[in-house]
Amino acid sequence: MILEGIVTTLSADGGVHVAPMGPIVTPAMDRLVVRPYRTAQTYRNLRAHGEGVFHVTDDVLLLAQAAVGQLEPPAVEPATVVRGFVLRDACRHYEFRVVSCDERSERATFEAEVVAAGRRRDFFGFNRAKHAVVEGAILATRTALLPLEEIEAEYRKLAVLVEKTGGEQERRAWAVLQEHLRRVAASRRPPAGSGGQPP
Repeated sequence: MILEGIVTTLSADGGVHVAPMGPIVTPAMDRLVVRPYRTAQTYRNLRAHGEGVFHVTDDVLLLAQAAVGQLEPPAVEPATVVRGFVLRDACRHYEFRVVSCDERSERATFEAEVVAAGRRRDFFGFNRAKHAVVEGAILATRTALLPLEEIEAEYRKLAVLVEKTGGEQERRAWAVLQEHLRRVAASRRPPAGSGGQPP
């Protein structure tokens, strides 16, 4: 099954790269398949250095910020087995090592084995607002692939769930996603006075 979470990988400069991602995992969480687009930083990092850490978290603000590239440097500590970083506020983490890579399609397929795991705190749980933020974050990463009108329509539906069932964290996360969508929409509007026609 696909399990939504956050993957950290090692950048070329030795820093941490954080990306929301939903790998395919086994029930025992001993293997996983990561499928980043070949244009993504996660792909480049795993291609150069086939190790990383997958995190399970209920912190949807962290997930939303990572999805739109507005994440402040997160609190991390070195992983125990792989060369990489563990997010301190994650609920669980799984250090993994790539065993094979298939690059024949638009999305590369990295098959990996889990070589170490850890538990940091209890998983608080998900309500409808948290689920809505997760869906909104996924859509936020698809603005170059899906019609903007389709994403905006989904956001209107998801906003109702956040408003009805969310707390402070979920509302802050939703505000981050909405602002991102506004920026994307503004960048696609023709300049004022242009009439939408090319020069």
